[in-house]
Parts: sequence; C-alpha cells; structure tokens
Amino acid sequence: MKNSNSNIAPLSLAALGVVYGDIGTSPLYTLNTIFTAGIHPVPLTQQNLFGILSLIFWSLVIVVCIKYVTFIMRADNHGEGGIMALLALALSKLSREGRYRRAMLLMGIFGAALFYGDGVITPAISVLSAVEGLQVASPLFKDFVIPVTLVIVFFLFIFQRQGTASVGALFGPVMLLWFSVIGVLGILSIAQNPHVLGALNPLYGLHFLLESSSVGFLALGGVVLSLTGAEALYADMGHFGRKPITVAWYGLVLPALLLNYFGQGALLMASPKAIENPFYLLAPGWALYPMILLATAATVIASQSVISGAFSMTAQAIKLGYSPRMETHHTSEAEKGQIYVPGINWALMVAVAALILGFKSSANLATAYGLAVSGTMLMTTVLANIVFRRLWHWGALRGGMLIVGLMTVDVSFFSANLAKISEGGWLPLTLGLGIFVLMTTWKRGRTLLALRMRKESIGLDAFVASLSATSCVRVPGTAVFLTANPEGVPHALLHTMKHMKTLHERIVILAVRTPEIPRVDEQNRLELEPLPNNFHRATLHFGFMEEPNVPEVLFDQNRLPMNEMETVFILSRESLIPKVGSEMALWREKLFIAMFRNAGSAIPYFKLPPNKVVEIGAQVLL
Repeated sequence: MKNSNSNIAPLSLAALGVVYGDIGTSPLYTLNTIFTAGIHPVPLTQQNLFGILSLIFWSLVIVVCIKYVTFIMRADNHGEGGIMALLALALSKLSREGRYRRAMLLMGIFGAALFYGDGVITPAISVLSAVEGLQVASPLFKDFVIPVTLVIVFFLFIFQRQGTASVGALFGPVMLLWFSVIGVLGILSIAQNPHVLGALNPLYGLHFLLESSSVGFLALGGVVLSLTGAEALYADMGHFGRKPITVAWYGLVLPALLLNYFGQGALLMASPKAIENPFYLLAPGWALYPMILLATAATVIASQSVISGAFSMTAQAIKLGYSPRMETHHTSEAEKGQIYVPGINWALMVAVAALILGFKSSANLATAYGLAVSGTMLMTTVLANIVFRRLWHWGALRGGMLIVGLMTVDVSFFSANLAKISEGGWLPLTLGLGIFVLMTTWKRGRTLLALRMRKESIGLDAFVASLSATSCVRVPGTAVFLTANPEGVPHALLHTMKHMKTLHERIVILAVRTPEIPRVDEQNRLELEPLPNNFHRATLHFGFMEEPNVPEVLFDQNRLPMNEMETVFILSRESLIPKVGSEMALWREKLFIAMFRNAGSAIPYFKLPPNKVVEIGAQVLL
C-alpha cells in the first residue's frame, strides 16, 4: 500500500486506534503481574526493578523496533501482512511436496491457531484490568469489578453486528489521548525520581537474568506482556501501509509506553506499596475516575481490534481451505475488510465471559496470556527465516545471525511461558491445539474428499465430445455448475441428465480457486476455455483477502454470452458416510463429517442469487 506524504498523518492517527490498542494497554497490568502474580513473583527490590525495566525496554527495541518494524514488515505478501499472509508467502518459495514444507505449514497453522487464544484472552484481561481501577478508587467497589466487566464485554460483542464504521473514526483520537495521558503521567513521576532512567542500561537486565537464574528466567513470562499486540503491526499493514504504522510507533506509541513503564518504576522506588496497582496510582486522586473511563475506552478499542482480527483470520482460513464456510456479514459498504462472523463472535463472547468468571483478576489472567503471544511471535520468526533465505536470498552469515538472535529471544519468551502451564498457560495452549486440530482436520478431509470425487468422476472432455451422439434435449438458458474439479463432470450435471433428460443450451463448468496471494489482478480473474457442444470450462481466482462474488465477475466480464435473467446456478450437496480403514483416523473422519454438515452454504458465500440456485444431493463414502 503506497502512501503520499499528505495522508501519512491521518493514516498514522487511524493506525493508533486499530493497530496499537493491545500493546498500548499493556502498562495496565505488566509490572503488577511480574511482581505480584504467579507462583514465583519477582521480589520487589530496586535491583530487580531496574532489571525488569531494562528487560522491558530492550524487549521493545529488539522485538518491535528491530524484528517487526525493521524486518518483518518488509516481508509483505502483495502489501498484506499477518501470519496467514506470511505463511502463504513462505510456502510459495518451497517445493509443493516434502516434509520441510509440511512442517512449515503446520507451524504456521499452529501460530494462527494461537491467535484465537489471544483473541479470547485480550478482551478479558484488558477490560478487567481497566475496571479494576474501581477498587483502587474505593475498596467498596471490589465486588462490582467482575459484574461491570461482564456487562462491558457483553455490549462489546453485541455491538459487533453493527460494525465499527460508525465509531471507528473515534478510535484514533481516543488512543491519541490515551498515549498522551499515560506519557505525561510517566514524565511527572520520572521527574520525581529521575534515577530510574538508569535502567536503560542493558547491563541491569543481563545482571538480573544471570543473578536471579530461575526467577529471572520465569520473569520473562511477565516481560512478554509488554509485547502483546506487537503482531498487530504486521497483521494490519495491509490496511494502513508500513510508513504510517512506523511513524505512529516511533512518533508516539514507543515514547509513551517507555515513559509510563519508567514512571511506574519511579513510583515503586518511592513507594513499594504502590505495586498493588502502579498504573492507576500514577494518577493524582482527582484524575482517578477519568482515568478509569479513559482506560476502559482504550481497552474496549484494544479488544475490538483483536475481535476484528479474529474475524479476518477466519475469513482468510476459509479461503485458504483451513476452515469450513461460515455465515459472514459485511458491515461497511466502503471497507470490504470490515466483516462480522456471528459464529466466531458468540464463541468468543462465551469464552471471554468464562475466563473472567474463572480467573477473577487481570493478574491471574496474565499468567495465561504470554504463551499465546510468544508462540505466535516464534512461529512468525520461523516463517520469516524462509522468506529471508529463499525470497531475499540472504546468505548464511547475514540471515543466520539475524534469525539466531531473534530465535534466541523468541524461544526464551516461549520457554519461560511454558513453565507457567500449570498457572494458566494451559489455556491458550489447549485452545490453540483444539483449533489446530479442527483446521488440519478440515484441510485433510477436503483434500481426501476431492481425491475421492476426482477418482469417481468422468473426464469432462470425453463426456462433452460424446454428447453429439446423444438425443439429450437442450433447453434455452445457461446453467453454471460449481465444482472443485473442472476436469471432471460434476455429479449434479450427471443427475440433471439422468433425472430430467435435459441440458441447458449453454453449460459452464465453474471452479473457484484461492491462490496463495492476497489479491488477484482483474486481468487474471477469469480463465475461460470453450469446449464443444456449447460447453465452457471456467476458473475464477480470488485472493485470500478478497470477497468471492461469483455472479459479479461472471456477468461483468462480457466474455460469455450469458443473460443474467436466464442463468441458473446448480450445486452438488454431498452427504458424507464414514468408512473404517480410510486414510484418516475414524475419530477425525467423524469430526470432519460433523464440520462438513454444519458448514455454511456456498450460496451466500459466493454471493449467488438464492432464487437462481438449484442444489442436487449426492452420497459419498469418505
């Protein structure tokens, strides 16, 4: 995405609201979690405080500034970012077969699956940490924290069906105010105790890790909380472009975050008791309630970004063949990327509510948070390694040194969070593994089903050539048969001939393909091959970021003499029967069949007019 200098400022402001909500609200709970939560909290001493602040500073520099802003954001897939886009880009540079490709594929899918774990935990921990300011204002509000949080979360998910177009313009200004306020609060605190800036020295972090050994290593599981949302810089690159995101990061977000973290550190040096909630205790008493309102607004925006990301990730997974079709609504006529997926929305709402009721505090939830974040970051680095070597042709020295450095950091964070599995880390891991199983089962099942259908189908070319010798009646109009295999005769076509003894005057055998690129050029959208007896073989190509509107392309291309009023779309609807001894385990067969049965219809997915669609059933032994 190219940006002129004139629109950098508005795009950077918009990026504040969409990209930086998650990482921007991390100061609400990061230091409190490190020094109070978990089985092994870090003892609050000045030496440890300096060590933690040093680790937070250098983590932001290495992971966000160097890894994402400097390198990963250059690995765009036709302008798009995110782990699914990176996976598609990396796979395009590997051979179509082989264990290495399969391993990379599985790692990328697992990273994407962990993103859903992040999508569940972020709204819970963000909103809960903001509302916990009430109990700082008065202990009397302690019992109201969870009910108020649940009410906010409920309305957050209820609102999703309306889309963000109407309030999206407020996101940027609200987050601009948020970063400005937390930065100013940090400056005021640092001015009271400027010695805290000594923690910028990396030796404090290194000394903390070496001297504290096991406690220091486990503390990395808390430090990674300061990086939550870093993946959004890359994932949302296609919406804003690299430059506005970079300008917003260096111009406001990074300075504000560092000032607030070090401001909290200065407060803790003067008053260790403030560790109960150092973020809110930075604010003067008169500003506490306005800060709670501002923090709640900021966390709702952060949650909105993650929820929207889950919708987008699901849409990409559907198009790439890793998820069954789901009901999807477009909430904006201007922005095609703004979608609402009801099934994902309600599943997230139930999961978020369950987390809030189960963990009861942001400190408890934080122990479960880091694993999803560090896992996704690790998978991104692994996939980026392929791009560096295969696409950018970096040698072993240049690329190897960078990847070894990044992998050391990512593996350290991930390993530290693995040690917290018993404290809640099992949650995102379980969610990720469950979604991973669903995604890989769907992909494998669809592959086997396509192979089975291909084996049982009749070759289209031979079938079309043989029609001249038949007495099949041709009726006026056009029939478009959607099929996964354009080389074979669709089952629906055979059933039409068998039971109705007729064929339409013009037959189009249509397949829809999703190549591993975000968008397809219009000149490459439609492939059309005329066949004898007024048959046509057509293939439509849609990128995984595009909306597959089949009628719009067919009727706008003007390459087929089709009258929209005289065209009917004919689809096969298969009923699957499990088979013992197939290439999938029986439990996975049954799981795939259940998913297949509950998959959304192709009619709304491909934007087919319902009054011009005929579905014909067929039974298939899987």
